[in-house]
Amino acid sequence: MDIPKAPLPAIRALRKLGADIRAARLRRRIPMVIIAERAQISRATLDKVEKGDAGASIGAYASVLFALGLADHLGEVASLQNDPVGQRLEAEALPKRIKPLGRTTKKRSDE
Repeated sequence: MDIPKAPLPAIRALRKLGADIRAARLRRRIPMVIIAERAQISRATLDKVEKGDAGASIGAYASVLFALGLADHLGEVASLQNDPVGQRLEAEALPKRIKPLGRTTKKRSDE
């Protein structure tokens, strides 16, 4: 089964992420076997993550980040605050003018 090739910017981002993960592990002086165990992945999968392999699952990346204590902002990656294009498109979809609600007053029949 062939894994689809990721776009070049995604490959670069994953390689940087992998290198940053490796550097974080080394700064903490934690052996690969310990991080792999804490992340509940194999050492081979950790090796793929540290190399920025696009074939490694996002779950593996997330587990390693969590094991290193670096997953705090992971859930915010695609949030609206970090999505200027989405913010612009959402703003464009807003109505330009809001129609005021007409007052519906019933005429009294006894007037």
